[in-house]
Amino acid sequence: MIKKFLFSILAFTLCNFHAEAIKILYGPYLQMVGQNDVSIVWVTDADALSWVEVAPDDNMNFYAEERPQYFETLFGRKVIGTVHKIKVNGLKPGTRYRYRIFSRAVLEQQAYNIQYGPVASTDVYNLAPLTFRTLDTEKEKVDFLVINDIHGNNQLQTDLLKEIKKGETDFILFNGDMVSHMDNEKQVFDGFINTAVGLFAKETPFYMVRGNHESRGTFAKHYMDYFPTNTGKPYYTFQQGPVFFIVLDGGEDKPDNDIEYLGTAAFDLYREEEAAWLQTVTESAAFKNSPFKIVVIHVPPTKSTWHGPLHTKKMFVPILNKAGIDLMICAHLHRHFYAEAGEEGCQFPILINSNTHVTKITADKNKMSLEIKDNTGKTIKTHAYQAR
Repeated sequence: MIKKFLFSILAFTLCNFHAEAIKILYGPYLQMVGQNDVSIVWVTDADALSWVEVAPDDNMNFYAEERPQYFETLFGRKVIGTVHKIKVNGLKPGTRYRYRIFSRAVLEQQAYNIQYGPVASTDVYNLAPLTFRTLDTEKEKVDFLVINDIHGNNQLQTDLLKEIKKGETDFILFNGDMVSHMDNEKQVFDGFINTAVGLFAKETPFYMVRGNHESRGTFAKHYMDYFPTNTGKPYYTFQQGPVFFIVLDGGEDKPDNDIEYLGTAAFDLYREEEAAWLQTVTESAAFKNSPFKIVVIHVPPTKSTWHGPLHTKKMFVPILNKAGIDLMICAHLHRHFYAEAGEEGCQFPILINSNTHVTKITADKNKMSLEIKDNTGKTIKTHAYQAR
């Protein structure tokens, strides 16, 4: 019995001695920040049990007391894996918090035994903790940026996002086609997320809009693992200050039976289901009571006679015309267009943002302004709107 015990201790020690330190490969980055919650996503190079610790942004050291730990769970079990998307709940609106992340390597899993290894984490001892701020529907002003269609051009992303101001820019909207397809995890992170993390995304969130190109590739089925939402689907809503945002997913731009999709597309039915959801959103009190209402979608319902834009127009525009939205922000065409309300059957203005432009939007309860700049920082156009 003693020999068996000593052998187990020796085996455990040797295994941990030879275990390589676990590494955080990608992230962390903020997703789906709400009034009372936030999702924090990162990736490790090996299976791990991971958690987030959160502390108020006060004058106390992060080590002043035990901080609450938040885990990703599934049906009562904490999730072990390499992709960690942890939702932190119970937060206060419009409040700044500090956070750090932990990943404890899982070397071996058995029915009644888990063997743990080293831990990787962000540093709050030598460095200032990372921070985030929750959204607030009572906030007087919102300030955000929109870019799209960079297709993995990280230098272009860097050039366009020179306008980010920490503490002032509420969030970034990535309006689709940030990569040309989704082949594997590394390709997606190298394509744009790593650059976003380096520029801002550890402490300022981005809200992802799925473009038609994020619908492509063998890795596209994992989209929601990296961009979690409050609906569990690529379409969702959120509100910051005076603006209520509806993020729609236009899907692909060709007919479902197009040879390019090899018999796997079913986007018409998907958009029909999405339209039913959209109808309920526009009937909600939160939507109706917001001073400004913005819809964001990658594929525009105008300037094209391809099937995707036409079906998008058929499914969504009648609902939005009745709902009285203030602006639709689109992408996809790699060119700038601006359509006034009433053009092509759309009773709201539509901005189609160029892939080489960044749009800065600022709004309070009375007015909303747009400033569109190119990648050199030159102002291309401005627009202003008054609350109804």
